[in-house]
Amino acid sequence: MEFIDVHCHIDCMKNIEKIIKNAEKNKVNTIINNGINIKTNRKTLELSKKYPEIKPALGIYPIEALKLSEKEIKNEIKFIEKNKNKIIAIGEVGIDLKWNKEFEKQKIIFEKFIDLSKKINKPLIVHARSAEKEVIKILKEKNCKKIVMHCFNGNLRLVEEIIKQNWFLSIPANITFSEHFQKVVEKTPIENLLCETDSPYLHPIKGKRNNEPMNVIESYKKIAEIKKLSLKQIQEKIKNNFKKLFR
Repeated sequence: MEFIDVHCHIDCMKNIEKIIKNAEKNKVNTIINNGINIKTNRKTLELSKKYPEIKPALGIYPIEALKLSEKEIKNEIKFIEKNKNKIIAIGEVGIDLKWNKEFEKQKIIFEKFIDLSKKINKPLIVHARSAEKEVIKILKEKNCKKIVMHCFNGNLRLVEEIIKQNWFLSIPANITFSEHFQKVVEKTPIENLLCETDSPYLHPIKGKRNNEPMNVIESYKKIAEIKKLSLKQIQEKIKNNFKKLFR
């Protein structure tokens, strides 16, 4: 049985060797690590060379992107394109209006990464915080196809729109206690679901920190419970979804 974590940030964690061993023990053998800035993009590539389980996604987190000049963003996009054969996706990118209200600048940067994902034919792993409606509108206007809505906190009407577009929703391990994500899974066909941990965040035990990829199985288990299917059936369906999108 194979488990897949489509979104995490283990590059910022300690004891990476132990984290990978824990993942292996728990049959989590595909881990997409998402870069969030220039430094972590490079570290993500380095980790993927050392650990075959790690599949790199390179991008710039929206709040991090606002710290960069137009030239720096342009150069990083060139760097990502240069390394297109080493990566599995573009991410983590998007818009965050919770921590910064500068919508127009974030939109311009986000659209640059959308264009890059199309140019190199890689899926886009999208962050949308307090901007869920706006992000969906942009993706639709740009006629995007290969989309993962990471840890999506928008309302169920917006979830319906994501399903309608045939994009994917990645469900974090804190679905164990999150009523929102439980409702998202109830609403979403299994064909549109993936699983993630967002390590080191969103631990499946409320209040606990230092989440890691091995805990992605908790997302699988809760989805199986909600969908009234076996864990093996969910594992197979998520694996097929992953292959459909990423390979």
